[in-house]
Amino acid sequence: MRFFKRYVILFLVCALPLFAQSLPFTKGVNLTNWFQTENAHEIQFKRYTLHDFENIKSLGCDVIRLPINLHAMTSGAPDYDIDPLLFILLDQVVDWAEELNISLILDNHSFDPATPTEPTIVNVLVPVWQQMAQHFKNRSKLILYEVLNEPHGIDDNVWGVIQQQVIATIRAEDSVHTIVVGPASWNSYNNLQNLPEYADTNLIYTFHFYDPFVFTHQGASWTNPPMTSLAGVPFPYVENRMPACPQDLKGTWIESALNDYPNTGTVGYVRAQIDKAITFAEQRKVPVFCGELGVYMENSPAFDRVFWYQIVTDYLNQHDLPWTLWDYHGGFGLFKKGSNGLFEYDLNTDLLDAVGFNIPPQGQYELKPDSLPFTIYEDYVNSYIFSGGWKNGGFIDFYSDNAPKSGQFCLYWSNAGQYGTVSFDFRPNKDLSYLKAHDFALRFWVRGNSPAISFDVRFIDTKTGANDHPWRMKTTIDHSVVPFDGRWHVVQIPLKSFVEGGSWDNGWYDPIGAFDWTAIDYFEIVAEQQNMTGQEVWFDDIQVVNPATGFENQIDGQPTTFILEKIYPNPFNNQIVFELLRTMPGYVKTTIFNLSGEKVKTLNRRLRSAGKMRLSWQGTNENGQSVSSGVYLVQFKDANKTITKKILLIR
Repeated sequence: MRFFKRYVILFLVCALPLFAQSLPFTKGVNLTNWFQTENAHEIQFKRYTLHDFENIKSLGCDVIRLPINLHAMTSGAPDYDIDPLLFILLDQVVDWAEELNISLILDNHSFDPATPTEPTIVNVLVPVWQQMAQHFKNRSKLILYEVLNEPHGIDDNVWGVIQQQVIATIRAEDSVHTIVVGPASWNSYNNLQNLPEYADTNLIYTFHFYDPFVFTHQGASWTNPPMTSLAGVPFPYVENRMPACPQDLKGTWIESALNDYPNTGTVGYVRAQIDKAITFAEQRKVPVFCGELGVYMENSPAFDRVFWYQIVTDYLNQHDLPWTLWDYHGGFGLFKKGSNGLFEYDLNTDLLDAVGFNIPPQGQYELKPDSLPFTIYEDYVNSYIFSGGWKNGGFIDFYSDNAPKSGQFCLYWSNAGQYGTVSFDFRPNKDLSYLKAHDFALRFWVRGNSPAISFDVRFIDTKTGANDHPWRMKTTIDHSVVPFDGRWHVVQIPLKSFVEGGSWDNGWYDPIGAFDWTAIDYFEIVAEQQNMTGQEVWFDDIQVVNPATGFENQIDGQPTTFILEKIYPNPFNNQIVFELLRTMPGYVKTTIFNLSGEKVKTLNRRLRSAGKMRLSWQGTNENGQSVSSGVYLVQFKDANKTITKKILLIR
């Protein structure tokens, strides 16, 4: 049935008039809760990787909208200088999008639903977009700029003028990249018509769609008032399935919306609201894009939720309006409610089918014992591990560049109050029973500024029910283990040497021998014995390793001879430098290719000893002749590992 329907839609689309400018993409997702942090140093970069982008593309997506809490990534007033770390991380994301030919919308998601947008926001929008345009102006046209997500509580005319100032600021730096602009009132389709007729022809106009709101947001805690008590609202409206208005919502606008739901909870109503965006596109002859749409899964009926997605996306497709779902993971996401969110196991295939995404094969997830070494932190917190902790007055920085032991960054922790923690949540949980039985060890590098430093490292298992508790296995690190003399020292603790440490579970529980190595939820570093006022600690290369085979010749269980540490400057003019860490003697073949795959130059031909390794390329071929400006590939390869990076030569 859907196969036939898609051909009908294709016919209808072909019959529609084209807008003044066709869009470079058709459908995709928002990657939420990644760059939406309080500052750049709290971004968990490996939450998503190139592999995730490949997975998203395999669904049939050709665009990713990336919400960024951009204003929080700055130094603040008056200059709003963007933290260089943000550019380091975003550059890698842009690389992935360009490599896979996926459009990437850099969405300024500096957004608080409880705080109206003030006219003074222009004071931050202008400098941040000037910097963003300066930085990304030489990247491909796959990269788009979105001025601001959901301005609200601001007059349409005032917002229209501010947005024009931002457009002009970007165009002073970058005349190439497309800018996404939207109306006030939460990017409402009702307010599109109130936007000025901007002269710039390289714009895409955006709106968001969450109607009817009492259906799409039932269960939400962030609305005003909260809708956590509202559940079971159907779509479309069916009288005998309608829930009663919860007591705490009586007398509010939500009760009124529920009373009006026979009128708004219909397919016709939904299409009529989307028609407002369609009419705007036709009248203005401009491209229009639905940047957000979705249904919160917490309290919505599963079948009705899927039906809503089908109705909305089919209608958008029919009228040639591209869209990005809110979101990928998360409460509006593509994965089954309560699952681990694993691409190979947990996708909501009914939802994928409803929106016309490809459906990859799905398996049944089974937690199996880890059998190889793994990394917890190495420049970044590793994939499938979620960083956090209770600062308790202290400070945590996962991107400290203060003399890391290896690589570009190390983890910095200071001034924590007692019981302050740095935590690493394994998702899904880990079974470390095999590693413990086979004498694996926790290994990390650490340095500190005071011999009085003392903290625990511990694993915490999973609470399985009301009669169980999250039990701890711990060991204490103090001056008897490390001198904390300001220099790096390696610590290696066999998993068998950890001792039980009881449990805190809304009350204290002494150890009873119940710790379960087959279901590990967290690894933590904790100021268990004392507060750490005035104390500073740095960590690097936190890993679980097999001492019997040697740490230095394995990374994540694979023998290797090198780690790529830095490439700079990139783009470059006269010379680019590559820094590698040789973890053992061996040969690393380093080759420059053009984008056609033709070899340009081999940089090293001899055996290297362990230690730092520095190579450079002056933009010449094997004959010493200068090559032309453009994008090249540099490949580093040994017997077990290959790393390829893009570099840009500008003459």
